[in-house]
Amino acid sequence: ADYNVKETDILALFRITPQPGVDPVEAAAAVAGESSTATWTVVWTDLLTACDIYRAKAYRVDPVPGTSDQFFAYIAYECDLFEEGSLANLTASIIGNVFGFKAVKALRLEDMRIPYAYLKTFQGPATGVVVERERLDKFGRPLLGATVKPKLGLSGKNYGRVVYEGLTGGLDFLKDDENINSQPFMRWKERFLYCMEGVNRAAAATGEVKGSYLNITAATMEQMYERAEYAHSIGSVIIMIDLVIGYTAIQSMAIWARKYEMILHLHRAGNSTYARQKNHGINFRVICKWMRMCGVNHIHAGTVVGKLEGDPLMVKGFYNSLLLTHLKINLAEGLFFDMDWAALRKCVPVASGGIHCGQMH
Repeated sequence: ADYNVKETDILALFRITPQPGVDPVEAAAAVAGESSTATWTVVWTDLLTACDIYRAKAYRVDPVPGTSDQFFAYIAYECDLFEEGSLANLTASIIGNVFGFKAVKALRLEDMRIPYAYLKTFQGPATGVVVERERLDKFGRPLLGATVKPKLGLSGKNYGRVVYEGLTGGLDFLKDDENINSQPFMRWKERFLYCMEGVNRAAAATGEVKGSYLNITAATMEQMYERAEYAHSIGSVIIMIDLVIGYTAIQSMAIWARKYEMILHLHRAGNSTYARQKNHGINFRVICKWMRMCGVNHIHAGTVVGKLEGDPLMVKGFYNSLLLTHLKINLAEGLFFDMDWAALRKCVPVASGGIHCGQMH
């Protein structure tokens, strides 16, 4: 309570549900300790370093309105605790062990404030909204895309036919779905070739820049680089990856995409396994911030309508986390911290999931 937050501190807001009989302040302190320097017992090696400086501080604990057993714990971390430009290292501390704590019944990471000094060690998106619109020569309206269906089972030729029909019908983009990679019914190289044939023919027929998100997700980084390089060699302007490949792989592909001037789309496959529960896991706005730091150009950010769940104000908070250069506290949208994005470019939020014309009004 007496800690003065520094501008260089990384701040995290956890929603804590302590076990019965556990004091919420003690639970917050335990989460702070476990996610920084502390362990399950006292060790003499604590005396060999400045633990008072490096240990995270739970500086504020508030009851969650409308609940009797949940509390918001604000925790501050020294910036020096984290490797520069490494989302893997950041997450290993913040969400590494604490979610299995016996002292808490449930734990959810609701929001984070990443300081200017740490943000500048990440590249952020290579293009941003304006540069992407300039590349596509499309202004004054939303970019319109769709996913090829059925997502599995089509041959390469029929897949390319869907791409052509969709693009000539008025779409800016078609895209692969999250689970179309390189299955026996259609190998990746076959799909890429037929997709690009559809893209090129549609571009010639309409006189517009068109594209298809080619999913390069694979078992290894070597395979993903091979697929990305092939997509680049046949003229694709955009590639796609899934969130399930992991933070290090996402950062690696973002660096590659910047080098080769490719747009990188991220499908948030798997996020609801930890983002949907209201009292445990990670709020998707935190994922939005992390992915903007990683440098993806697009990310599925949900929609109020359609087949996937989403509260209107919460979804607006996701979009603002991706699009604004400076975030202001807005509790209705779930934004608990002011945060300057340190000149990192904007990330394009993609409204996705069962949207059709009848819902747009």
